Amino acid sequence: MKTIGIVIIVLGILMMVYTGFDYVTTKNVVDLGPIQINKETSHPVQWSPVIGGILLVVGIVIIATTKKISR
Repeated sequence: MKTIGIVIIVLGILMMVYTGFDYVTTKNVVDLGPIQINKETSHPVQWSPVIGGILLVVGIVIIATTKKISR
C-alpha cells in the first residue's frame, strides 16, 4: 500500500505541474497519385490542477494510514 501511495503522490504532483498535453492526428485529404495533401489536427487534453492536489492528499492519507495499520 505504501508503494501505491507514493505513486499517487508522484502522479498528483505531475498533474499539478503539467495541466494537459496535445496529441496530433494526420488525416489524408487528397491522394492523387504522387500528390498527397494531409491535414494535421491538434487535440488538447486538459485537466484542472485541483485534481492533482486531490491525488496528492489521497496519497498522503494512504501512506499515513498504512503506517498506523502496520504498527
